[in-house]
Amino acid sequence: MNPIPDHLKKNLDILFVGFNPSIRSSETGHHFANPNNRFWKILFESGLTPKKFHPDEDYKLLNLGYGMTNIVSRPTKAADEITKEEYQKGKEILKKKITQYQPKVICYVGKGVYQEFSKKKSIPWGCQNEAVVPGTIDFVAPSSSGLVRMKLEEIIEIYRQLSILLNEINNYN
Repeated sequence: MNPIPDHLKKNLDILFVGFNPSIRSSETGHHFANPNNRFWKILFESGLTPKKFHPDEDYKLLNLGYGMTNIVSRPTKAADEITKEEYQKGKEILKKKITQYQPKVICYVGKGVYQEFSKKKSIPWGCQNEAVVPGTIDFVAPSSSGLVRMKLEEIIEIYRQLSILLNEINNYN
């Protein structure tokens, strides 16, 4: 299985960080490509994108000021297949990416992603009080996986808060 390419550039508005690529994403070379993953629908319905993008258009998010990466690059069927060593190595690589590219907001797509990155146990949805990498804002959102048991409307509402935050940041600057 092949890792998939990051979509990164300097000064992004949002950097979306997932656990790792799915098998389907590895096969296609695109982020959130599993048909059961609701990422693209959530972005559109929360107001973050002007249309519902398809996984093969993932690179087009750069035009909106959004980037994509994962804490671990190795594709797996499920996140529970990721080893502690992979998380530790991925955490260091992710810190370097955030420091190098300096996104305004890092949106962790899944509470577990942020738990692995921050080593914090109790984490609310949305903005965190303190960013792991100073100078950025950490935002924790539910995973977009079809396996998540939260209602889709609740997930979209949390991502809508990300859209509101981004508008506030951009209006402030």
